Amino acid sequence: MNAESSIQAKLLDLAAVDAELTRIEHRRKVLPEQQAVDRLAAERTTRKDEAVKAEILIDDLDRDIRKLEGEIEAVRKREDRDRGMLTAGSVGAKQLSELQHELGSLERRRKVLEDDEIEVMERREAAAAAHAHAGANLDQAEAELVDAERLRDSALADLAVAQQRCDSDRIALTNSFPADLLAAYDKQRTTYGVGAALLQARRCGACRIELDRGEISRITQTASDVVVRCPECGAILVRTKHSGL
Repeated sequence: MNAESSIQAKLLDLAAVDAELTRIEHRRKVLPEQQAVDRLAAERTTRKDEAVKAEILIDDLDRDIRKLEGEIEAVRKREDRDRGMLTAGSVGAKQLSELQHELGSLERRRKVLEDDEIEVMERREAAAAAHAHAGANLDQAEAELVDAERLRDSALADLAVAQQRCDSDRIALTNSFPADLLAAYDKQRTTYGVGAALLQARRCGACRIELDRGEISRITQTASDVVVRCPECGAILVRTKHSGL
C-alpha cells in the first residue's frame, strides 16, 4: 500500500483524535460522578427502608395501644357495674363476696393493662423519634442525590461536547485519506486499539517495542510513500526525522 508521507503523517492526528475518543468513552463508563450517584441512590434506598420500617412499627404500636385502651375501657365498665351493684345493696352475702373478689381481680387486671399501655406508649414515642430521624436522614440523602445527579449530568454534558468536537475533527481528517489507507487504519484500530503510531528512536509508539536492527534496516530501505507496519503489533508506522532511521 502506498500513500504520500505527508498523508501518512496525518494518521498521527487521526490516532490522537481516536485516542481521545477512547478516553472519553472510558471516562463515561467509570465516571466518578456516576459512581457517586449510584452510591447515594443505594443510600437513599436504605434510608427509605429505615423510614418505612419505623412507620410500620408506629402503626403496629398504635394498633396495640388502641387494643389496650379497649380492654382497659371494658374492665372499667365491668368495675363500674360491680361497684354499682355493691352500692345499691341489692345482692346477697354470697354474691357480695363474689363481687368484691371480682373487683379485686378487675383492679389488678386494669393495672396490668395500664402498665402495658404505658410501656407500649413509651415504645411508640421512641419509634416516633426514630421515624423523625429516619425521615431527616432520607431528606438529606435525597438532597445529596439531587446534587450528585446535577454534577453527573454536567460531567456527561462536558463529555458529550468533547465527543462531538472529536467526531467533527475525525470526519474532517478522514476525508483527507485514501479509502484503502483509512480502511487499513480502521481495521487495525478496531482489532488492536491503535491504528497508527509514530516510529520514534526505533521504537513503535503503539506497542512500545524497539525494533531489531534487521527490521530497522528494512524500513530504512523502504520508500517513504510505502506504508509500513510494526512487525509486533501491526500498527501503521509513521516515519519522521525522529524515527532513528
